Amino acid sequence: MSETVDLAATLAEAEALYARGAFAEMVALLSGLATAEQCNASVFRLLGLAQLGLGAIAECLASIEAAVQREPDDAQIALLYGIALQTAGRIAEAPAQYRRAAEAMPQNAAPLVNWAAAEIALGDVKAAIRLAKRGQALAPQMPHAHYVLGQALLAAGRWAEARAAFGRSTDLNPRFADGWINAGLAEYRLGRINAAMAAMRAALQVDPGHVKAAGNLAVFLRLTGQSEAAEQILRQVARIPAAADARLSLASGLLQDDRHAEALALLESEQPADPALATLWQLQHALALVSTGDAARARAILDAIGRPAAEYMPMLSWRRVLVAEAEGDIAAARAHARETEDALRRSGQDMLPENRIMAHFDLAKFWSQYDERARAFALWVSGHALLRQIQPFSRAGFRAFVNASITGFSRARLQEGPLASNRDAAPVFIVGLPRSGTTLAEQILGAHPAAHAAGERPALGRMVAALGGGVEDAACAQRVAALDTAALDAAAARYLAELHALAPEAERIVDKMPANALYLGLIATMLPGARIIHCVRDPRDTGFSIFTYRFYGEHPYAHDLADLGWYMGQHARLMAHWHEALPTPPLRLSLVDWVADFQGTLARVLEYIGLPYDPACERFFERDGPVRTVSKQQVREPVNARGLGRWKPYAAQLAPMIAELPKPLGPSEDELLRARRQPR
Repeated sequence: MSETVDLAATLAEAEALYARGAFAEMVALLSGLATAEQCNASVFRLLGLAQLGLGAIAECLASIEAAVQREPDDAQIALLYGIALQTAGRIAEAPAQYRRAAEAMPQNAAPLVNWAAAEIALGDVKAAIRLAKRGQALAPQMPHAHYVLGQALLAAGRWAEARAAFGRSTDLNPRFADGWINAGLAEYRLGRINAAMAAMRAALQVDPGHVKAAGNLAVFLRLTGQSEAAEQILRQVARIPAAADARLSLASGLLQDDRHAEALALLESEQPADPALATLWQLQHALALVSTGDAARARAILDAIGRPAAEYMPMLSWRRVLVAEAEGDIAAARAHARETEDALRRSGQDMLPENRIMAHFDLAKFWSQYDERARAFALWVSGHALLRQIQPFSRAGFRAFVNASITGFSRARLQEGPLASNRDAAPVFIVGLPRSGTTLAEQILGAHPAAHAAGERPALGRMVAALGGGVEDAACAQRVAALDTAALDAAAARYLAELHALAPEAERIVDKMPANALYLGLIATMLPGARIIHCVRDPRDTGFSIFTYRFYGEHPYAHDLADLGWYMGQHARLMAHWHEALPTPPLRLSLVDWVADFQGTLARVLEYIGLPYDPACERFFERDGPVRTVSKQQVREPVNARGLGRWKPYAAQLAPMIAELPKPLGPSEDELLRARRQPR
């Protein structure tokens, strides 16, 4: 009798230790009993629980199997056995145990929820949804029940329902980091990338060291144009040995920036064990190899992949295109490009949105190089159609913002209204539409020893949002225009402190964010000593070039040709106002000016910003350092005329855009260049 009492007391103590998470102490307490003759199933069950908590899976399975031998009909042991089998990777064996537990405990949600998770892993999504809903109905206050339902719905491509389920899990437990992460993934699938980033940040508030949350946040930052912040996060996370997915994301970003050797160095390390991640790793490894001139090794890796899941087939076929091109086999490259298109059509919703989008733009660029213009343009249209789903554009909203900017920052307000007291001449802003020559101008000025090229800084846009109350709308523009001297001085102090920290010795610091064109009223009032260079280009060339690139960040106007032409017209209307109203008008700088008269144009620009001539500006294309825009290839060579008149072969396809442009359009820039070069 005393032995029975002692055993009961020991089991109670073990239960208390389990509640505290003291798994090692449980093992020490129960290990001796597990060898005793009177040991019952409860000892082995609790010992298995402790070993599971410690990650000792083999030992856990042995203990649970001993418990099953003693009590083959015990539902709790069956449930634990299923969990142990699933944890050990023997997932196909787990559902039978969950079924036994569920039949014996019909009012307990745990067997159903775990069973659903096993069916997700086994690929039976319909069964998983059915089981998870049964578990959710039994335990509506269990966060994990909603979470597993969300996982099943996510696997089924039912993004909105998945987001609702994950939301319920985090409502019930706001400290459920994995719930926030999966909510963010559902938001991304729904095209709500800002909401996706907010969910990842919520997960990091709960668990600041969560590798997946940090890695996903970095990916989303890159997709919104914040590539430097993304790289910084990924480099921190990539140091963690288990963070193979972060290293893969970092390598992918480096490949997009044409930093192929850096990416290859990361990808030459041991590939991850997870099969899906390993496939992506191999695909990116092959891309890095072909980009660094080793097509033979790249082909060997691609051949070893075999036939992956449908979501990876377009990526595999595309890399075969690149290998064939590198080897000079254009016929094979064209055949593989057709295979890529077929695989893209078959992949359905399985492919990640960004991979699907980039596949369209990659294929379009390929076919355009081989004069398959109709095919290329159709792919650009399809790529933008996908982007339009996640970046809707409102003409009414943008027109209201432009109207409020023109009214709020009237000539009278800019000439006679409150200004900040500083006259700092260091800031130089290069603005204009994307693809209008802003990167070229920045690189030329950045080559000057007294200047620093700061790239596309988001600082001014963030300041407008902070000063204007959030979203970029008419009310925001009005609030910014109404700032008094004290508010402008405080904002200028913050902005200039950050700016000068970038290059304390530089006389001029160049910010080439094109979108700053929308905020020239704030620049003129907050930084009266700043200089503004307005880059322009034939709007037909500009629009065509915008349409052929997948820009990161928010460019909702770019995804429909008619919207693009209309937006460029509104942009021109706003810039015409700034030229007329600003106390120091912007310097208008046409792309054709550089081509027709580089030296004269350089002299004019340097005089405008107050710097002396320096020969380094003429050798701008020899500069080292990263260029994080789509113009990175063009600015690595001397100025040339190849970009002038590129729209002409696509005039028919561009008709919806051209119809919306302000008239008259006049001669194209290639025609203007010929006229300027004719002897007088």
